[in-house]
Amino acid sequence: MLRRAAAAAVVLLAAAAVPAHADGDGDGRGVGTHGCKGASKYVKVCASDSSTRPGSSGSSSSDTPASAGAPDKGGSSAPKCTYTKLAPQPPASNLAMQDGKRQGGKGAAYQVMCPATGRIGVVWIPDGGQAPAQPGIDPEVLAQRAVDSMKLTGPDIASPRAAGRYVVGIPMWLWVRQGPTTYGPATASATAGGVTVSATAAVTSIRWDMGDGNTVTCAGPGTPYRQSVGMADSPDCGHRYSQISSGQRGERYPLTATSTWTVTWEVTGGGADSGEFTETRSSTVGVRVGEVQVLN
Repeated sequence: MLRRAAAAAVVLLAAAAVPAHADGDGDGRGVGTHGCKGASKYVKVCASDSSTRPGSSGSSSSDTPASAGAPDKGGSSAPKCTYTKLAPQPPASNLAMQDGKRQGGKGAAYQVMCPATGRIGVVWIPDGGQAPAQPGIDPEVLAQRAVDSMKLTGPDIASPRAAGRYVVGIPMWLWVRQGPTTYGPATASATAGGVTVSATAAVTSIRWDMGDGNTVTCAGPGTPYRQSVGMADSPDCGHRYSQISSGQRGERYPLTATSTWTVTWEVTGGGADSGEFTETRSSTVGVRVGEVQVLN
């Protein structure tokens, strides 16, 4: 995604017929005055990915910040990322600047922002309208590798218990046990091609599909039940069944808890690339629900 977007930015930069500038930046590279307008310290590059190859022409008449993205199914190009030339340029330790040095140092570092994925980073774009050299590996790929190494699992359901018996109309408290792989936070890193990405994953919500057609979404792990509270409802995560589970497969409601893990990642060791994405994991238990038996 980042590589295609960066390439599109460079192609359209080369295609601009009128040199552009931003106040205080006299290098003459950017877009024309009828394209994206730069702020006092930046040159904004109008870019859109219309499935053109490096070296082909493209244009943009929008006055909005630079954007690039893959065409949607309808053929239109949906904005995905913006590219903004950094002034001043990052220090030599920045990965983008190191990449530029390997390419001869003729070009500049641009900030990349991708609202759709939450990605914020810096990429080197060389002069002359040539597509930037593709990195050995996308940091987002490394972030996913780091998450895979965490061995994240579905929620460790403490209540309701699979062997428990529950009663119609009685409050059921829902909660999970918290561990690094079942709730987080979990951290891991992955390295390739001299780039290291550190990632942290933590559960931000749990959706309980109660098996009776109702769902409950809880922001936290839930509160463990205590006998001292008697018949009170859970303060943050609970449910009341209105019908018995008779007639269900195994005479139990199939309850599924699905956790949403939010993963934040960043390039370490001099980089400025970071992002966020989510993962989901599920666990299922059977819940037997009956009626109160009254003896005369």
